[in-house]
Amino acid sequence: MATTHTDSVSQHEPSSPVIGPGYNYGSITDKISVIVLTGTTPLSWFAGFLIAFALLQALQLAVAWTVIFGLGTWGITIPIGWGFAIVNFVWWIGIGHAGTLISAILLLFRQQWRTSINRFAEAMTLFAVSCAGIFPLIHMGRPWFGYWMFPYPSVMGIWPQTRSPLVWDVFAVSTYATVSLLFWYVGLVPDLGTLRDRAKHKLVRLFYGVLALGWRGSAQHWHRYETAYLLLAGLATPLVISVHSVVSFDFATSIIPGWHTTIFPPYFVAGAIFSGFGMVLTLLIPLRKLCKLEDIITMRHVDIMCKVTLATGSIVGYAYAMEFFIAWYSGSPYERFAFINRALGPYWWGYWTMITCNVLVPQLFWFKKVRSNLWIVFIMSILVNVGMWFERFVIIVISLHRDFLPANWAYFKPTWVDICTFIGTFGLFFTMFLLFIRFLPMIAISEVKGVTPQADPHHPLGGAKDGGHH
Repeated sequence: MATTHTDSVSQHEPSSPVIGPGYNYGSITDKISVIVLTGTTPLSWFAGFLIAFALLQALQLAVAWTVIFGLGTWGITIPIGWGFAIVNFVWWIGIGHAGTLISAILLLFRQQWRTSINRFAEAMTLFAVSCAGIFPLIHMGRPWFGYWMFPYPSVMGIWPQTRSPLVWDVFAVSTYATVSLLFWYVGLVPDLGTLRDRAKHKLVRLFYGVLALGWRGSAQHWHRYETAYLLLAGLATPLVISVHSVVSFDFATSIIPGWHTTIFPPYFVAGAIFSGFGMVLTLLIPLRKLCKLEDIITMRHVDIMCKVTLATGSIVGYAYAMEFFIAWYSGSPYERFAFINRALGPYWWGYWTMITCNVLVPQLFWFKKVRSNLWIVFIMSILVNVGMWFERFVIIVISLHRDFLPANWAYFKPTWVDICTFIGTFGLFFTMFLLFIRFLPMIAISEVKGVTPQADPHHPLGGAKDGGHH
């Protein structure tokens, strides 16, 4: 009987389905909720958590060291006032872009393939923005005065300088984080209700019950949920464009050669989506194997994300070419020198690493055999993020290290505090991510059910037939 059901589903599914054949409402709920509600935690989770938590201690040490001894412990110098801190800030903000793109924009376009990956992509956004926020705060030198950046009623008459793009960053990133958090949490509510109803321990039931906000799955609840979810998706969509555009204004509104260019906003947005999809692939490929989710996160998801990575990588490569062309076409000797210095100066290794990882490596995704080999895709996704980090390094450090006066030229070398702070943010990211996949459903149960044959009233298995009552 099970064989007949599987065969009948596969006959009506496309050759590359959104989820594997043979699933109904009940089996999807069982498959995903058991990961959270299981009584035993796998040893691999504990091993990963211990490594991540150890790296988190490196972050705490580095930040404490910075606060106690000051920014002189970093590698920054004249004229390189922005070093690892702002490189890592821009990089982490970019990582967070794929989550909102997958969740909000693809929801508005009714793309069904997003349902299996949107939940942990949204979580990845929140954790990446949390990591990013650390860097500008400690880069201030006196992070306990960070609240001065907000327009609170100040009796001392100290107000933010609203003409500064750094202040625009504060508002753009905080708005992005707030809307992303609300969007993620609203999407979680139906699944939290499911976990509450399935939990056996009283305290676990209480925990999920409080978070579920009284969800009962009534028609009224579903109506309000879908309305709120759609409104938040509409709010989040322009943020995908605006946040990294505003981050690019930190550079584009200056007069430093290599920075003051109008191509930066679209160039930064494409690069952010590029790096974000690279990180989603880096997390998704081992996760689907460890949690046995190959039927929920199928090869179709991997294939589509590889194609998006190829498209955005090609846009980034085009932007690199246009930067060189405009530097030549402008006739400015300072612009020409800045770009020749990128390619042939003392940091040539950073520039060519960026070109290799961001332009050449993604071109392999043109080939179906490459997109279907998970080992190659996993390695390439890591290289994408390596390349995007070097892109930020090239834009910030290489543009600054040789300014208008040769007497000011310097060579930036990160100190152990710089390196520990950066590595430590990976500890923070993966600590939060591992806690998330252990205690909350990493896949949106209610949304995945919406792409099953049972959810389609025109499908032979649709409506209430064959498992629709679950």
